Formats: sequence, C-alpha cells, structure tokens
Amino acid sequence: MNYLIAGLGNIGVEYENTRHNMGFMVLDAWAKASNIVFQTGRYGSTAQISFKGRKFTLLKPSTYMNLSGKAVRYWMKELNIPVENLLVISDDLNIPFGTIRLRKNGSAGGHNGLGNITELLGTQDYARIRVGIGNEFSKGGQIDFVLGELSKDEMEQMPEICEKVIEGIKAFGTIGPDRAMNVVNIRKKVNKAQ
Repeated sequence: MNYLIAGLGNIGVEYENTRHNMGFMVLDAWAKASNIVFQTGRYGSTAQISFKGRKFTLLKPSTYMNLSGKAVRYWMKELNIPVENLLVISDDLNIPFGTIRLRKNGSAGGHNGLGNITELLGTQDYARIRVGIGNEFSKGGQIDFVLGELSKDEMEQMPEICEKVIEGIKAFGTIGPDRAMNVVNIRKKVNKAQ
C-alpha cells in the first residue's frame, strides 16, 4: 500500500520555524528520526519511509502554500496514489496550539494551501491532520501571526507535537482513517508552560 503524505509549508530559511510551516516541521522530524534525506524533484522535495508493509512518500511542496495543490496533484498522478491514500498536514489557527485533529474530509477552513488542494483535486474528500497554532493575534494581524516564528516555549513543544502527528500518520496507513481518528483525536493538547 502506497500513501502520499503532504506536509504544507513555505520554502526558504525565512519561513523555517514559522507557524505556517507545521507540515514541513513534522515531515522533517520524521525524516530525521528515520535517517532519510529529502530529494528535490518536480514541485517539491520527497522522501520514502516504509512502515509495517506500507510505503509513505513524504512531500514538501516547493510551490509555496497558495499553490500546494499543484504539487499534490502532480505527485498523486506520478505515484498513482488514490485520493483515499492522501493525507495532508497543515497548521490551523482555529484550534489551540498543540491540539491535533485528524479528519477524513472537510472544508479548507480558510487555509489557502488546503483550499488550493481542494480546488485542483476537485474534491474535499481527502484526509488531513490539522496542527493547532492558536489565534493569539489582534484584529488584522493574522498574516503576521501565521508567518511569525514560533516562540521559544512553542519550539520546545514541537518534538512532542511532531511525534504525535507521526503516530497519527502511521495509524492512518496501518489501521485506516476511522480508527486513526479515535487514536489521534482523543489526545489532550500539549500543555503550554506556565
């Protein structure tokens, strides 16, 4: 069984530790833990991880967030991945920092990357894991917030958050989305240091 795991983010060092790059951070953490390296290819960088008889292709689009669908559609076609084996990882400012939500489908919720994927695939029936970044910004400050760097406290929590998302990805591939939702969505959010 082959799966495409698309982690959303923006390329370039200036975006490395920003809230909008949750997808990239998760895939980088999994690649590092698995001792594999991303290869630069068309519309993005990819790496392969095998786990319990499943092959996961990790994709970090190089198209910038708003055009993520271009990379996802290309690699799904290239690798012959059906839409039910696609899992997209993105940040979400509608849920508290560190909260993780797995869904089988749904709206883009205002997320430009998810919106572009939905538009180019012609469906919103693909799984996604949303990683909460919170919404602690004043009116009109949304763009600066999502493109802003994680705080020291948030950065310290990232290894645990990445680990939980990776567990969710593995569960998605091995036990299916319904059971994986039961595993992922009951988790308590990572505690913010007082």
